[in-house]
Amino acid sequence: MDDASTLPVADIDFAWESLLNQIESLVGKRPADLNSVLFLIGIQELGRGPKRFTKEQKQDLLHIAVCRVMSLSGYYSFDGYDADGWPMWTLLKPISQSGLLEQEALIKANVIRYFDQTLTY
Repeated sequence: MDDASTLPVADIDFAWESLLNQIESLVGKRPADLNSVLFLIGIQELGRGPKRFTKEQKQDLLHIAVCRVMSLSGYYSFDGYDADGWPMWTLLKPISQSGLLEQEALIKANVIRYFDQTLTY
C-alpha cells in the first residue's frame, strides 16, 4: 500500500468499510468505530488474549494500538516492554495533520496497512 499520508480520502473510506466487513466476518460483530478497532489491535499487540481490563488499561491499549499503527509511517518506534509486559513506544516525530478529520484519516490508513500486513485468512 502507498504511504498512508498520501492516500485519497475516498480510497481510505472504501478500504475502511472493507476492513470493517472483514473484521465482522472474523469476530462475528462489526466494530462500532475507530476506537473499537484500535482496542482490538491493542489486545493483539499486548498478546495476552481476552480478559477484563480496567478503564486505565483500556486507555493504555488504545495508546499501544495508535503507537503500533503509526509506527508504520515512522511516527513511533518500539522500545521494548515494561516490567509488566506492556509494549513501550517513543514518539519520533509529531503528527503533522492539524485537524481531527485529517488525523483520523491518517490513523485509519495506518490501521488498514496494519491489517494488510498482519491479517491472515
